Parts: sequence; C-alpha cells; structure tokens
Amino acid sequence: MASLKKPSSSVASLVQSTFFSSLAALEIQLPNGSSPSSTSPRKSSPKTLKAQTGSSSGSTYSCYTNLLKSCVAQKALSPGKQLHARLCMLGLGFDPSLATRLVHLYCDCNSLRPAHLLFDRIPKRNNFLWNILIRAYAWNGPYKAAIALYYQMLEHALVPDNYTYPFVLKACSALSAIDQGREIHEHVKKSGWEKDAFVGAALIDMYAKCGCVEDARAAFDMIHERDGRDVVSWNAMISGYAMHGYATEALNLFEEMQEQSFPDHITFVGVLSACSHGGLLNEGRKFFELMERYYNIEPTVQHYTCMVDLLGHCGRLAEAQNLIRQMKVVPDSGVWGALLNSCKMHGEMELAELALEKLIELEPDDAGNYVILSNMYAQAGKWEKVVKLRNSMTNRGIKKSVAYSWIEVKNQVHQFLTGDTSHPMYDEIYAELKRVEGLIKEAGYVPDTGSVFHDVEDDEKTHMICSHSERLAIAFGLITTPPGSRLLITKNLRVCEDCHVAIKFISKVTDREITIRDVNRYHHFKDGSCSCGDYW
Repeated sequence: MASLKKPSSSVASLVQSTFFSSLAALEIQLPNGSSPSSTSPRKSSPKTLKAQTGSSSGSTYSCYTNLLKSCVAQKALSPGKQLHARLCMLGLGFDPSLATRLVHLYCDCNSLRPAHLLFDRIPKRNNFLWNILIRAYAWNGPYKAAIALYYQMLEHALVPDNYTYPFVLKACSALSAIDQGREIHEHVKKSGWEKDAFVGAALIDMYAKCGCVEDARAAFDMIHERDGRDVVSWNAMISGYAMHGYATEALNLFEEMQEQSFPDHITFVGVLSACSHGGLLNEGRKFFELMERYYNIEPTVQHYTCMVDLLGHCGRLAEAQNLIRQMKVVPDSGVWGALLNSCKMHGEMELAELALEKLIELEPDDAGNYVILSNMYAQAGKWEKVVKLRNSMTNRGIKKSVAYSWIEVKNQVHQFLTGDTSHPMYDEIYAELKRVEGLIKEAGYVPDTGSVFHDVEDDEKTHMICSHSERLAIAFGLITTPPGSRLLITKNLRVCEDCHVAIKFISKVTDREITIRDVNRYHHFKDGSCSCGDYW
C-alpha cells in the first residue's frame, strides 16, 4: 500500500472517527466501552476478520501493517492511536508484529508511558522491540529506565546486539553511571561486539562523559589494534578530549587522523570545540578555513557556535558579532547563547542585552538565559534592572530551573537539590560541609555573594551559596568514598562562579581530584586549580 500523504484522513476511513480515552492502562478505550483488560489477547481468525472488515484476513492485515508504517514514518500519533483502538477491537492489539510498530510509533512521538505499557503485554518480544524502547529512554529519559530494561532483557535470556549496546551506554553516559558502564563494557567484550564501529564509539563516548578520559583512550586504542579506526571512533575520541578541555591531545589526534582517515563535519565540530575550550584562537581560525577550502565542508550552525564561543573566549566580542552577521545559516540559540556567555565573562552588558533579545525570540521559556543577564546586573549593582528582568520572567510565567546535582556511589545514584535536607544522611552531609567550609576559609576562600538578591541578609546569602547542590554532592562523596579517590559530580545547570572557586579550594584541602560535569563542559579540579582555566 502506498504511504499516506494525509494519514489522519486515510486512517479515518478505516477506523471509527471517534477515539475514546482509555484502553485499560494504555489510555485507549474501545468504541463499545470495553477494554482489552477484560478480554485476554487473542488472534482473530480469517473468518472473524472477514466478518468484521468485509475483506480477506491477509489483505486486511497487510493494510494495517502499511498504515502503521506510514504513521511511524510521519510520527502521526493521533491516527496511530485510532488504529490501535481498531486493532484491539479485531483482537490484534497484542499481535507481536503490529504491536511492535505501535510501540515504535509511541516511542518516536515521545509517548513512553503507553509504549512501555503496551510493550509489557506483547507475548513475544524480540531484540528489535527491546531496542526500540531502550533507545527511547536513552534519548528522552528517564535514563535509569533504559538501563533497567537492558538488565531485564538479560533476565529474559535475550542477547544484546550492536544496536542495544550504544543505546544503553548512552544512558550510562547521561547519568555518569561509570560502574554500570564498566559492567556493560564487560558484557560487550564477552559478546564480541567491541570491534563494531558504533559500539566502540559508544564505549569511548561513555568513558569520556563519565570523566574517564584514559579509559576512553584505551577503548579507542583497542579498536585500532583489532580492526583499524573509522571516522566514527576518531570523532568520538577527538570530541572526548575536547569536552574535557584537552585541546592539545585533541589536535594531535586530529593530525594523526588526517593521515589515516578522512575527516567529516562532525570531526571539525570536535576540533573547533577543542580550540574553543583551550582558547586557541589562531588554530581555530586555521581549522575553520581548512574545513571549507581543503575539505569542502560547508560550516553548519554547530561550527559557527564553536567559533563564536572561541572568539568570545578570547575577548573578540565585536568579531564574534560580525561573524554572526556573516553566517551562511540562520543563527540558533546555541550561537546566541555562546555570545551571551562570552558577554558575561567580559562584562559586556549592552551586547548581552542584544543576545538575550535574540534568545527570547528563539526559546522564550528558557529561564537560564534570563538568569545570566540578571546575574550580570546583580554583579554590577544594577538592582533596578534585576527587578525589572525578574518581573518580566514572572509576567511571562517563566520559572528558574531547579538546580540539582548527582553522584554515583557503589552503583547507586544520589541526587541533591540546593539546600536539600531529604537525604537519609542529611546530618552527616551538612556536618562534612561545615567542616570543609572551615578548612577552605582558613586556606583563603571568601564567599562571593554578589549575585544573590540584595534584600537578603549577608549570613543568609552565604548559607544559600554554600548549600548549592554540587557542594552537597561533594560532601556526600567525601564521607562515602575512600580517601584520595576521585569524585565525579554531574549538574543539570552551569556551575556558579562562587562554587567554582570553592571547589578549587576543596580539591586542595581534601587532596581529592573532583570532576564536575555541568551543562557547558567538564571541570577537572586538582590541587586548587581547574582544567577550564576559569572559562566556561
């Protein structure tokens, strides 16, 4: 059957126009008011199908298969739901082939609850079906669900393949769940998929995003020893170095790559990102030109974002603005966000206001952009503008994103909010926080409360910044891990300036290496300094 140009009208000709709202837990109801929970899954006989549809069972089944294919291809959720209801009426709601396509549709439309509920009721589930749902959770979250499904898959005696591993490793990366990532790596080794290009790249990416750059390089070298390296693994390793600020290592690897493989546009995103994080202006300009002239790669918005960030990093804000004007593609929020962040670093208020205007047009509900400019106003003592900006947020119904951080200890992820008192070890955490705070103050740390609203008492300001979520996660890590071991903390937002200074002191007084993965980059704190060079 030909694919549908207008799936809703085509489907409506085959199913009833009214779609009711609940099929048991799947939130779909049959037109007669019943739900399949009241009847066991069954297969319709050809006679039944013919009686109900007026056509032969084979052609009807094929018709529904093709309609579902079209719904999946076009992410047509509403007609797909109507088809689901019709299939339930025919006793085909849990047919493995048709139900698999329905799960695929729900996952592609980010309707994971009905996808998972339907998945649970399909009698025969193959690798393809498991991979669909694991992939959906790995991309959209909750990431724990992707990892849990992977282990359930093993319990069902199914063997993960070269599609399963990249998805579940991506979920480990998102959670910084290094212990589970290492365990899955062992599974990969036993399965023989380690030499697969995409599995290998996923391993490199997982280790890099969990802060284990040496392990990422070991995985990369192993791919080389076995089967040589393709562009996917080269890109993963260059990007891994870049995200951690190891610019020299990234560029050296790129030079090596040019002798053995052919770079693509993703390669140059990693290279330019490395230049940006390392503040290598001349090198960045050289590679940006090389990409166009020698490799005939047209710059994408990601390449421009890296260049704007690099120019801003080096204080070339006017040049960054001029590059945005000359872009061959439409600037997106990443480009303007890079400019706004650069303005914050260099205190360029007027240009920051322009960048925020553009960002409001592109993503009006993102509170983080408002907060950056608000903090700039606060640090400059322009409290009237702070109030005006915050009132604008209130009027638009925009709320500041809740900051949280997490740390994995003994295969369990512990999450903290700012000022959190919900953790079972709350008393011990705050006692450690107080102890460490005393040590870093003796070492010279002075809290910077400049960005805290001016009508708050000084003591309260200090308490507010000293109980930020990343500090609670660090305190928990200090009391639950062996002395001298490395801590890896992940934060959903940007680390604030005061916490950045404080963590440098904490790394020194506790003799710990502390890695913070925030929304912008990785920070490696060691002996009182940070790998980012105080730019992030």
